[in-house]
Amino acid sequence: MRILLVGAGGVGDAIAKIAARRTFFETMIVSDYDLSRAERTIAWITAKHGDQGARYVAAKIDASDPDSVADVAKENGATHVMNAVEPKFVPTIFAGALAAGADYLDMAMSLSEPHPTDPYSETGVKLGDDQFAQAPDWEKAGRLALVGIGVEPGLSDVFARYAADHLFSEIDELGVRDGANLIVTDDLGNEIFAPSFSIWTTIEECLNPPVIWEKDRGWYTTEPFSEPEIFDFPDGIGPVECVNVEHEEVLLMPRWVDAKRATFKYGLGNEFIGILKTLHQLGLDKTEPVRVRSANGPVEVAPRDVVAAGLPDPATLGPRMSGKTCAGLWVTGTGTDGSPRSVYLYHVADNAWTMAEYESQCVVWQTALNPVIALELLSDGRWAGTGVQGPEAFDAKLFLDLMAAPESDGGFGQQWGLEDR
Repeated sequence: MRILLVGAGGVGDAIAKIAARRTFFETMIVSDYDLSRAERTIAWITAKHGDQGARYVAAKIDASDPDSVADVAKENGATHVMNAVEPKFVPTIFAGALAAGADYLDMAMSLSEPHPTDPYSETGVKLGDDQFAQAPDWEKAGRLALVGIGVEPGLSDVFARYAADHLFSEIDELGVRDGANLIVTDDLGNEIFAPSFSIWTTIEECLNPPVIWEKDRGWYTTEPFSEPEIFDFPDGIGPVECVNVEHEEVLLMPRWVDAKRATFKYGLGNEFIGILKTLHQLGLDKTEPVRVRSANGPVEVAPRDVVAAGLPDPATLGPRMSGKTCAGLWVTGTGTDGSPRSVYLYHVADNAWTMAEYESQCVVWQTALNPVIALELLSDGRWAGTGVQGPEAFDAKLFLDLMAAPESDGGFGQQWGLEDR
């Protein structure tokens, strides 16, 4: 297996570092528009793991150009293209991978477009619609596009498949519930606003109309931040208010898992929600360029890019961050014994541990873990397929067993939890 990793930002950097402990691949081409970022990642791996660094190659790439993606993949004999950049680049990387004859993985799917007249009731273009529309092309080419295989989406989708196959005879709701107790401080120890993930992506998913799935109704939308509920997260995180947010799981799970309802709720916090609402009111969430006067004359810039440029790079937050993040799936329905059942399946990442082991903050590290597990399963055929597939299309037990097994036994040493509630 020869992997072209597109993007050496926070998540891409963590993918490369996690993979350095594994033997399933021959070469990883770490690529970025800024070659120095790719080289920095490889230098860290070489310093940490010695000869393992020889399996890594740095390359410059333009993720916005499918020809650039295809050229870099072909030049390096890539068998798999791992997309680790913002979802606005999904269409070009997706096309470049297919043109290169490589399999493809991503952690966020093609972007949505709200319904033009009734955005808070009807869906428009849904997350992933553009990719699923191209499934026949991937099937004809005999290639696999494994979409949504980060942590959310990704691990929760694996949990959905596991719950359906092993825990429930009938599922009422698949409810993704994510929360954290993370704190980021400045040099003086004061808590500051600093999103732990790409603000570009965060704005996109939090301000778009959230999607809900109901078996009798299909996909429909609601108001951003709707249906608040308090959810008690494990491992010391505790109760966090969660609200509806647009996310891929709701668009993926019903395609493969039989359930009456699917939702995604995220613990954002009142301050974060207030800031996002303010950005929207000021038009700073827009992606269309506006003309701005500068000392060198008028320039055009997207307001959202200005917001992103003004905030700390999430990849740099680790030393200033403390706490844990939890990603999981709350499943309700009828157990295999015929009795009502309610289960929360989850994984927790502690920032202190991820920084000590990988020098990666916990949110990006937790996202990066799951595509590496998936790549390993694909490398030896335990997972296999063609077309455009979500994580739900594959054997969840294989994934979770590999994830939880100790490193000394060939696993990843990451325990996942199951709580009956």
